[in-house]
Amino acid sequence: MSQICKIVVPFACLLSVNFAYADSTNFKRWAVSAGWMHVMPQGKANSTHVTTAVEEGGSYGVGSLWGADLGKYALNGGDLKSSTGKLLFNAFVKNGQKDPEYKVPANLMNGARADITGISDYTAEGGMEVDDTDTLGLTLSYFVNDNVSLELVGGIPPKVDVKGVGEIRATALSTSNSSHLPPFTPPTYFDGLELLKDTLITDLGAHGTVAEVTAWTPAVTAKYHFGTSGKNKFRPFVGAGVTYGHFNKLKLNSGVEEDLIQAGYMIDNILNGRAGEALHGGKGSSTATPEVKVKTSDALAPVLTAGFTYDFTDRWFSTGSLSYMPNFNNVATVTVTDTSTGRQLIKSTTKIDLDPLVTYVGVGYRF
Repeated sequence: MSQICKIVVPFACLLSVNFAYADSTNFKRWAVSAGWMHVMPQGKANSTHVTTAVEEGGSYGVGSLWGADLGKYALNGGDLKSSTGKLLFNAFVKNGQKDPEYKVPANLMNGARADITGISDYTAEGGMEVDDTDTLGLTLSYFVNDNVSLELVGGIPPKVDVKGVGEIRATALSTSNSSHLPPFTPPTYFDGLELLKDTLITDLGAHGTVAEVTAWTPAVTAKYHFGTSGKNKFRPFVGAGVTYGHFNKLKLNSGVEEDLIQAGYMIDNILNGRAGEALHGGKGSSTATPEVKVKTSDALAPVLTAGFTYDFTDRWFSTGSLSYMPNFNNVATVTVTDTSTGRQLIKSTTKIDLDPLVTYVGVGYRF
């Protein structure tokens, strides 16, 4: 909120300094208006950048491994160099087809490790867009002269719906690599086995509104009014200025939050030597307590505006305007942290382009 003060306080000082001169002219120095403000974001969803606590290419324990998963995710049908490995692999796949919960015997998995790539740092296509919204708009204007005014634009901070677009997916490649173990240890039979799993982390589009946020977006503009007070009832104007955006009270969709918690379990299982459970899906043996947090950065952008005033009387008037705020955007950051250890499991960032067109229709009064 400190940046709001930097914008508003100098403007308020300017108003108070010039207040003493308001009665020395034949036009009204002050004006206020209130009315309907409709905000129409024009920006489109951007991709999402995701990082996890998994080291790229890092070696992690496999733990339990399901025969059904070998059949689903093995590349090239488990084409291993070891003939013994091929025989074991085919047997495990067949057992998995008969019993989906069949696991590779634990004595054959003891010490097995895999190098994991693809999920430590990646970009997903899914992102976020902002819905249209309405609120009560308020303006306070000070006229430097009959044609030039300075205006503070605000209103009741609206609750804005943030829509999800697309999916967040993670594609992990797990390559069996137990070469550091003593020779002829059973897991070495599977060295080189590649398991590729494309995991849907969350379908943002399916969840519709993925978040709700309160938006504070005051603006300061300078306007030039055509025509003359007392002579022209209809006076068009053009103007430019700056707007500041602060977003708080952000609430995440419960479905998206649960999806991210499940993703947290997956990362925790990998980190704790249970890559097979991460491949299988679900919480598994994870003892993590994932917590999801969301925050958005503030935004600053120019404002271009055009509109009109129409006088009913010397004091009462109506007004309408169309404003555009190019390059008005912020960044949403989502983190998943294991509160039992304090370790950050997942971090994702996405740019949200607002770039809104804002229509305003109101009634005003001059002092």
